[in-house]
Amino acid sequence: MKKEMIGITGMSGAGKGTVVEMLTKIGFKHFSASELLLEKVIGKNLPQNRDSLIAMGNELRGKYGPGYVVEELIRRGQSTTGGVVIESVRTIGEVETLKRAGGVLLAVDASQKTRYERVVKRGGIKDQVSWEEFVEQEDRESRSEDPNRQNLIACRNRADFVICNDGTIGELEAQVNSFLKKV
Repeated sequence: MKKEMIGITGMSGAGKGTVVEMLTKIGFKHFSASELLLEKVIGKNLPQNRDSLIAMGNELRGKYGPGYVVEELIRRGQSTTGGVVIESVRTIGEVETLKRAGGVLLAVDASQKTRYERVVKRGGIKDQVSWEEFVEQEDRESRSEDPNRQNLIACRNRADFVICNDGTIGELEAQVNSFLKKV
């Protein structure tokens, strides 16, 4: 496999992790923004929840620049062979950083109801929210004008490819395979 770099963006519960699993099965090495931020949150002895991860990302971007999280993940992926998949690109600066490094951005999308059901079923540290909290978090993460804060709508609009993940795993896999043939 030639050295490829794919960034994944999308709202919570859209299926980014499932796409990452599919890519790692064929040899891509996974680098996670959430894992990077969790390392920093744990290092500062902060609560391990979605709000802490978001605040840490905002703090790091404010200190080191709007593309910092992806810059760090790209740096970590430089010594690997084969493809690199970066999950989850969340700011315009991160999109620009990824593309300057030769990467391709893939957006994964699904309906809000489907995404909420997946989040509740997943039950991770970021996923223990009511419908109202989920909608509020999404609104905060979707449209910020601050370059250091999440703007998932702008990231999706800048994606090279978009996959709609409202169907089955088989349908998602077919879309991922079609995407891979194009990159």
